[in-house]
Amino acid sequence: MTAAVALPAPLQTGTPTPASGVTTGAGFFTDLLQRFDVPFADLVGPVLGLVVGFVAVYLLGQLVVLPLVDRVLDRRGLEEHAKKPLSKVTYAVIVIAAAFGGFAVAGLTQVLQSLATIAAAGTLAIGFALQNVIANFVAGVFIFTDRPFRIGDWIEWDGNSGIVEDISFRVTRVRTFDNELLTVPNSQLTDGVIKNPVAKDTLRLQVPFGIGYDDDIEQATRIIVEEAEAHPEILSDDEHAPSVRLTNLGDSSVVLTSRVWISEPRRSDFVKTRGEYTTSVKERFDEEGIDIPYPNRTLSGGLQVDGLERLAAAQAQPED
Repeated sequence: MTAAVALPAPLQTGTPTPASGVTTGAGFFTDLLQRFDVPFADLVGPVLGLVVGFVAVYLLGQLVVLPLVDRVLDRRGLEEHAKKPLSKVTYAVIVIAAAFGGFAVAGLTQVLQSLATIAAAGTLAIGFALQNVIANFVAGVFIFTDRPFRIGDWIEWDGNSGIVEDISFRVTRVRTFDNELLTVPNSQLTDGVIKNPVAKDTLRLQVPFGIGYDDDIEQATRIIVEEAEAHPEILSDDEHAPSVRLTNLGDSSVVLTSRVWISEPRRSDFVKTRGEYTTSVKERFDEEGIDIPYPNRTLSGGLQVDGLERLAAAQAQPED
C-alpha cells in the first residue's frame, strides 16, 4: 500500500502568488508581526512594507545610481553648473522610483495603478499646456550634453551677440556688449545656427586694408605681414603664419585682406588685438607713403536753362 503523505497547509495570511506561493512584502511583514502577536498586524504590515521598500530603493539610488551618474558626467567633462541640474533631476527620479517601490513592496498594486492613471492624465494635460516649457527643457538638456557653448563664451545668433552668463534647463542668460541682459529660451539656441568664435584654442582674424591703385602692392603686403609678426598676441609659427591676399579691386582702392591667428581668444582680447594691429599698419602706411584712399564719386551731367535766347534777343533790340 502507498502511504499518503500529509502536506502542510499553506499560510492563510499574506498574498501568495498562484505559481510559487511566496508572499509579497506586505504579506511577509504581516505574517512576521502576527507571529509576534503584534496588534493591528494587518494594518502595520503594509505600512512597514511601504517604509522598507521606499528606504531600500532610496538608499540604492543614493549609494549606486547618483555616484554612477556623477562619474558619467565627469567623464563627459561637464562643468559644475551643468552637473547640478542633472543631479537634481536624477535625485527626483530616485525619489519617485522609491515611492513606487514602497507601494509595490506594500502590495498596494491598486494604488500604483491609480497613480499611474492619474500621472498619465496629468502628463497629457501638462504636455498640452506647457509645450513651450517642455521644448525649452529638452533644448536645455541638449545644451548640457552637446555643449555648443559654455559660461563665459561669446556667442552670436539671429543677429544678437553677447557673453553667456548662466545656463539653466529653460533659459540661457546672455550679457550683451552694451551691458544688457538677454534671457533667451533654450529652444531658440538649439533650433538655429549659433556662432561661437571662442570655442577653440585659436581664432583666425581677417582684416581688410585698402590701398590706392598707384601704391606698391608688394610693399603694402610686406608692411602688413611685418606688423602682424611684431604683435605679441598674433601667432607667427609655421602653422599659423600671417598671410595677405588681394581680395577685391574696388571703385577707389585695392583691398588686401590679412589673415592672422591668435591663441586663447576672448572678446576683450581679440577685439583689442585687432584694433592695435590695424592702428600699427595704418601708422606704417603713413610713414612709407602708402595711401588709404577715400571713396571717390564722379558726378556727370548738364544744366539747361530755357528762355536764354529770347532774353538775349530782347536785350539786343534798340530802345525807342
